[in-house]
Amino acid sequence: MTRIAFPRLAVRAIVLHRNCLLLVNAWPDGKSDLMCAPGGGVERASALPDNLKREVYEETGLEINVGAPCLVNEFHDPEGSFHQVDIYFRCTLIGPAEMDADWRDVENIVTDRRWVSRAEMATLRVKPDSLAAVAWQDADAPMYDPLEPLVV
Repeated sequence: MTRIAFPRLAVRAIVLHRNCLLLVNAWPDGKSDLMCAPGGGVERASALPDNLKREVYEETGLEINVGAPCLVNEFHDPEGSFHQVDIYFRCTLIGPAEMDADWRDVENIVTDRRWVSRAEMATLRVKPDSLAAVAWQDADAPMYDPLEPLVV
């Protein structure tokens, strides 16, 4: 029997605080310098906002309120079967924005987490390409970001 690979569903948080965006590096052991919005895979029988609250807490130690969806992005491995659909939500912090320097995510994957200004973000490798436009609500920010190749 041939196994059909379905796209993986994930949720991600757009969290702005003092005009800085929360970003994480989720490549263990320094495999990549690529930064992205915090979040991760959806667990069955759990609402998307509940998954997102869990993922953000696991990756950063921060608690959030989840607002409206603002972007659907998808990416894939052109050489393999990996295909992921990310749903981004606008979120707000519950409590302080300071992150404990000793915090370690439960899966030991996140190697960097930080607040970045838009100017700082322009100096980083970030995915998806539309993240800054969506986060800072540019007039031409997409609501759907078409399939792009996975990068490391």
